[in-house]
Amino acid sequence: MQSLVLGRYQARFAKSDAEIAQAIDLRTQIFRPGQGTADTDHFDGRCQHIVVIDDKTGQLAATCRVLTLDRGAALANSYTGQFYDLSLLAQYTRPILEIGRFCLDPKTEHAVVLRTIWAFMTRVVDDRGIGFLCGCSSFVGTDAKLYRDVFSMLLNKHTAPLQWAPGVMATETFDLFELSGIPYDHKSAMATIPALLKTYLTMGGWVSDHAVIDHDLNTIHVFTGLEIDNIPPARARALRAL
Repeated sequence: MQSLVLGRYQARFAKSDAEIAQAIDLRTQIFRPGQGTADTDHFDGRCQHIVVIDDKTGQLAATCRVLTLDRGAALANSYTGQFYDLSLLAQYTRPILEIGRFCLDPKTEHAVVLRTIWAFMTRVVDDRGIGFLCGCSSFVGTDAKLYRDVFSMLLNKHTAPLQWAPGVMATETFDLFELSGIPYDHKSAMATIPALLKTYLTMGGWVSDHAVIDHDLNTIHVFTGLEIDNIPPARARALRAL
């Protein structure tokens, strides 16, 4: 698949082990700061790695990895399948793209970089006939109380349809229903929501009704899903136009 260029940024699949190593270096900075260990796991060898290069500086501006699954039953052996009971989604019959380790270099122009990587992702979706996107959207730290407003907003507006709702599998979770009926500050919620999750939601995405506390990565994450057919037509046209 050809690269996609938007202004000074170029999105494409990594072409070499050296580029994958560069992507892992950025992931390590974001997900394992100060740990002294590289952010790698056995899923890396199964995934393709997307890189966004700043053509002006030659530096890596963003990265993520994607895993193409032929149907919902394959989610049992995916990254998200380690943390969530996805037995309802096992009935899904169209191809799925699992997106993981999405991260941005803090020094980049985030809005432009996000548009670039999502435009490239749109090409992947169209090329492979993907019907569903999913992944884990992560919040820094493991204290759920810090995210009361955003979790309350997610509970009230963005939880999964019952048809596909992920069940609890992980040992340590935070039940969003603990915030049921509690008012939340919308401005605070929007200020703390991760960029990737915000993009999912603006396209019609949804989240699990519980968050998983991941001490290994020092994060709290929610399962995030998006049916391609539910993306607003104007948004889909805009992404394809890029």
